[in-house]
Amino acid sequence: MTVVDSALARIPQPYRDYAIKHRELIKFGFVGGITWVIDTAVFLLLKTTVLDTKPLTAKIMAVLVATIVSYVLNREWSFRTRGGRERRHEALLFFLISGVGIAMYSAPLAASRYLFDLQVPVVSLMTQEIADFLSGQILGTIVGMAFRWWAFRRFVFPDQNVRRQVPPA
Repeated sequence: MTVVDSALARIPQPYRDYAIKHRELIKFGFVGGITWVIDTAVFLLLKTTVLDTKPLTAKIMAVLVATIVSYVLNREWSFRTRGGRERRHEALLFFLISGVGIAMYSAPLAASRYLFDLQVPVVSLMTQEIADFLSGQILGTIVGMAFRWWAFRRFVFPDQNVRRQVPPA
């Protein structure tokens, strides 16, 4: 029994049927959680050290690192039974869509900093940091993940059950 199957077995009915029906979405969300932690850690590390005056650059670099991890986890776990494309084509589409996702993830932070001018000296350092976190790590993530979920299923991994499934042990 896989880890996912044993976790699903612990969910009470009727929620278990819902979780099984939406297993792919749950896995995608879990991968998103892992990559969100990576993105947040890299963003905060860069923003508080070498890129302290360039939060948007720090955000873009953090999302790039998280995107590489996301490709591997999504291909091999979330969408492991999907495919329909040659691997090079699939990877190219994944990273192109992720590039659009980077713009979508970064747009709320750019608006917060440069449109609404939520930065020092206009606002306090505490306000700036809270605005950066909420716009970059919360709102940006929600917008970007919704877009990527739709686009990955539509363009990158369009066909269901084309890759070999690992039989349960």
